[in-house]
Amino acid sequence: MAEDSREQIWPSLDYSAWRETCATLQLWTQIAGKIRLALGPWINHSWGVTLYVTARGLTTSLIPYGMRAFEIEFDSIRHQMRKTTAKLDERAIKIQPQTDAIFYSKVKSKR
Repeated sequence: MAEDSREQIWPSLDYSAWRETCATLQLWTQIAGKIRLALGPWINHSWGVTLYVTARGLTTSLIPYGMRAFEIEFDSIRHQMRKTTAKLDERAIKIQPQTDAIFYSKVKSKR
């Protein structure tokens, strides 16, 4: 069986074509990371704010919140950011053009 080349597995990305999307995604993932930093236990050099790659995108993994816990996932297949609690309550925010302030207010919203 022939091994797939890197070009077949990973599509090329034209940075100039998606530069603005990349910058927005970076800011939005920073929001998730800062939430995790604020709520989780301190780990040297902020190692605890890492986002992990999943089959669908990126996740914070479980974040403690008092006696509860939740995770934030960026689903690049469904174009959603989801907050899911340990009790499986879920809220999705559509990833679409919007200001960072609007996105942040939606993330912080309990609705």
